[in-house]
Amino acid sequence: MFTSIISNSSDSITFTTAMICLAAALVLGLVFSAVYMYCSERFTKNFVVTLALLPAMVATVIFMTNGSLGSAVAVAGAFSLVRFRSVPGTSREILSIFFAMTIGLACGMGQLAFAAVFTVLLSGCFVLLMKSSYAGKGNGERSLRVTIPENLDYTEIFDDIFIKYTTGSRLERVKTVGLGSMYELSYMITMKNEKDQKAMLDEIRARNGNLSVVYGRVAENVQEL
Repeated sequence: MFTSIISNSSDSITFTTAMICLAAALVLGLVFSAVYMYCSERFTKNFVVTLALLPAMVATVIFMTNGSLGSAVAVAGAFSLVRFRSVPGTSREILSIFFAMTIGLACGMGQLAFAAVFTVLLSGCFVLLMKSSYAGKGNGERSLRVTIPENLDYTEIFDDIFIKYTTGSRLERVKTVGLGSMYELSYMITMKNEKDQKAMLDEIRARNGNLSVVYGRVAENVQEL
């Protein structure tokens, strides 16, 4: 169904064919990098530029190893070394790296029509899944840190408040602060109604003696590959 623009009769590739494949890899890489920015609330310029240029780089490597299985295996080993020496990223970033590499592989093999169809279909699925409520059940969890005096029993101190304002709560960690004179309680909670935040925090402050209360979204591991 999909045919390659690279001739199978020779191991060499013409300059014109190589430029066409590289141009296609660059265009599709830019398309996917734009899709990634659209679906991500936070991103770095370095990572987006990497997504844009990676397909062209992979296509160039395929040109250089055309017809040589041993060279292709060596290149795959080099990619794995680069991956393990990089900073760990999120699953979305790892998926994006493999996405860009797949585009580059298709362009490097001359399968430009397949690369274009793959990019459009998978980018559409990427946008649809990221912007929809699919698998979004855990997105409502919030982090709550409350400081209490050491003379208070923390085991069930806020249970009635959580029953009133949340659909679920769990104590994640207990930490001593202030040279052991206070406890810092870390909870994961899911609010029934986000508009009740202030009312819940006011009741917690009244019970913990107006000590520190920190409420917010669950911190994500934001690292740059």
